[in-house]
Amino acid sequence: MKTLRQVKVGQTVTVLKLSGEGAIKRRIMDMGITKGVTIFVRKVAPLGDPMEITVRGYELSIRKADAEMIEVE
Repeated sequence: MKTLRQVKVGQTVTVLKLSGEGAIKRRIMDMGITKGVTIFVRKVAPLGDPMEITVRGYELSIRKADAEMIEVE
């Protein structure tokens, strides 16, 4: 199992599953991150927080704690 947090800059991955409960999961889904969607990792801040990603053509920032909740392949 690999999470979005472990993906390197420049890689494109597909979401397999969202972990987490309630508000956290809702926030991730509100960003358009759902099962089967493709995510491109554009940039990661020097300390790893936040991660800059592209989802469905939108450029987003995601916290590393949230990225841990997203299982990818």
